[in-house]
Amino acid sequence: MPIPAQPYPYPLPSSGLALLIIDMQRDFIEPGGFGDALGNDVSLLRAIIPQVKALQEAFRRYNLPIFQTVEGHLPDLSDCPPSKRDRDNGSLKIGDRGPMGRILVLGEPGNGIIPELAPLPGEVIIPKPGKGAFYATELETHLQAQGITHLIITGVTTEVCVQTTMREANDRGYECLLVEDATESYFPAFKQATLEMLRAQDGIIGWTGSTEAVLNALATQYSAPVMT
Repeated sequence: MPIPAQPYPYPLPSSGLALLIIDMQRDFIEPGGFGDALGNDVSLLRAIIPQVKALQEAFRRYNLPIFQTVEGHLPDLSDCPPSKRDRDNGSLKIGDRGPMGRILVLGEPGNGIIPELAPLPGEVIIPKPGKGAFYATELETHLQAQGITHLIITGVTTEVCVQTTMREANDRGYECLLVEDATESYFPAFKQATLEMLRAQDGIIGWTGSTEAVLNALATQYSAPVMT
């Protein structure tokens, strides 16, 4: 069953589908993190938690793969270019110590996924040093090992890490649908512009659709495992 979407229905496959949750980590979504230090209103990002959670629970119910990413760097920052660390005037820079530990450093409390979306054992977390989830990561290795061809994409921020990842995926041949009400930006106008760019020219990068449309299609296409 195709998913109602823009610019036209998204072809839901009988197999090869996965959920990709981008950077729903404390550093971006909670007060005291990197997003807050840059002067952003983090409550805007928190608004999508219920939608992302609903999709996460549905994929679990139908025993479909879920991948989450976290943007972060090694403690010595050897994988963080100086241009990235120095390109902001916020009160805290990457590697500095903040209320939730060192900013955007792997293993620090702030780098963890928010409790509402905590992964279950066996669900893959992909650390990434850049904006895109394919650059210098093992994501594609995992996708290929599981025969994934179609990605339902959620997370933050729409115009940065989410868009970069979707463009990377498109270049690698994955069919991607970005869930409009399960992605967010600190800047609403940037989100809207990104959605329009991705689905322009008959879906030059991919599709956009709603959480409700995805959930309804999953319920029709797949069956929940029988509990014994």
